[in-house]
Amino acid sequence: MVSAGSPAAGAGRQSETVVRWSSRATTIPQIERELARIWAAARLVTVDGVEERRIAARTSVMNLVVVTTQPEIAERAAATISQLTGRHPSRVLIVSSRDPDGPSWLDARIEAYCVLPRADAPETCAEMIHLFAGGATGRHLDAIVAPLLIHDLPVTLWWPGEPPFGSEQAADLLAMADRLIVDGSSWSGDGLVRLRQMAQLLDRPGLAVTDFALARQSRWREAIASIFDLPVVLPYLRYVRGIAVTYASHDPPARPGTTNIIKPLYHVAWFASRLGMRVRRPLAPPGRGAGPPQAGSQDVADGRGYDARLGGPRGEVEVTLRPVASRLPSGSTVRIELTAERRGSELRADVTAEAETVNVRVRLDGAHLLTRSFLAPRRTEVDLLAEAIETGASDPVARDAIRFAALLAGA
Repeated sequence: MVSAGSPAAGAGRQSETVVRWSSRATTIPQIERELARIWAAARLVTVDGVEERRIAARTSVMNLVVVTTQPEIAERAAATISQLTGRHPSRVLIVSSRDPDGPSWLDARIEAYCVLPRADAPETCAEMIHLFAGGATGRHLDAIVAPLLIHDLPVTLWWPGEPPFGSEQAADLLAMADRLIVDGSSWSGDGLVRLRQMAQLLDRPGLAVTDFALARQSRWREAIASIFDLPVVLPYLRYVRGIAVTYASHDPPARPGTTNIIKPLYHVAWFASRLGMRVRRPLAPPGRGAGPPQAGSQDVADGRGYDARLGGPRGEVEVTLRPVASRLPSGSTVRIELTAERRGSELRADVTAEAETVNVRVRLDGAHLLTRSFLAPRRTEVDLLAEAIETGASDPVARDAIRFAALLAGA
């Protein structure tokens, strides 16, 4: 049964995103009929005191599919996407599966989000379809997603939360995607198992991968690159001997070793991949020896962090990831330290970040050499999603960093 579609009340201010249409459906054909009704609806607008009927302009540039099992994550994703209607109007499918062992059912809420670019222009609108599925329908989400996609437009698959890489459901949805968006810093445990699984997708032709955890670190990367701007510092780039990342941890004494380390690991992976380094020994708890850490093992549970060893342009590079008690979100980077030795001289650099700034300090043989502060606010999820959408082909720098991180994690 389909509820009567109804335009939302209120005209909305210029450049403000408003819900212009909302209706319900319980089958795919009903959803398609409701979508057709949206674009047949006209609105009255007033221009110079005269009322005119205007048809909303449908301007989808892509299909955006969001998959989640948690209602709060679905609502947050919808709020984020609605802010991009004027910049990147898309057909959005937010898909939630529930009660996989129960009877098969489908419930859909169809909405049109619209923006008035200027007073004398028609509204620009895009569709957002909330799909709730249970039973067999919920186990085969690709069967309800595929017929609702706009053909000949790219498909971006945004999977917040925990993507079940390796499952049949994930394989079916990824088969229709051109881009996958995740946030590795939100994964449970240390995040390394899913990281290794995701890295395998990098070899899939036609699929680009974006990790918000890596994209958020752009301000850190710019600050690290600035260390080597000075001619006196640049030669030390090939003589790096140590990379140490301190990260925030909230692990209680009874349950240490469960902090997600994707973000601190990405710092090392980006830097090492740019310099052409190689993994000599992957991450392991201090003193454990070679081999990737295993979730739930006593080695991981000691809470002392992780060590690794790389092969650099001029010798071996020691990698250290260390947890520290902090009020920052668990897994957040607290400090990055680089050590280099060249012709008997030692260079030490450290980078820290605050809400709006990133700070760089460099010392050469113990003497102060450089202090810099950059205005670099943290990027919001809206910023990250917009960048992912605007990026066409796969980013080779990000791809190399993810692949190197997986090698460090024991892939």
